[in-house]
Amino acid sequence: MLEYRIAARRIDAHGGMATCKSAEITLDTDVNGRADAFNPAELFLAAIAACMLKGIERVTPMLRFNLRGVEVKLHGVRQDNPPKMISVDYELIVDTDEDDRRLDLLHTNVRNFGTIFNTVSAATSLEGRIARAAKD
Repeated sequence: MLEYRIAARRIDAHGGMATCKSAEITLDTDVNGRADAFNPAELFLAAIAACMLKGIERVTPMLRFNLRGVEVKLHGVRQDNPPKMISVDYELIVDTDEDDRRLDLLHTNVRNFGTIFNTVSAATSLEGRIARAAKD
């Protein structure tokens, strides 16, 4: 089993700081929001995106899948009472010359083997699609 640890602390009424290893993230904890930091809902979506990107980095060598780049776009819907995320939709855009069958295989691996992806999909609606990046 793997274990993870982070530490977070309040800086002031406008934000906090989360640290892990030698990395840090400024947190938006201001009730009015702030443009220079991720709020908790945005961090949640970023964690899903990071999980998907990391999954792609993990499986592309095993699948011998060639790509030039990947972009993930996420949209979350939050209800007010009780406050919770009720759905997350994503679009996974891959810049590749691989055929559609291989692109679907990559998507299957991302959906099946991501820790955060699996955790979130067990708790709320997590739906999306994979697409090929437009050629320039």
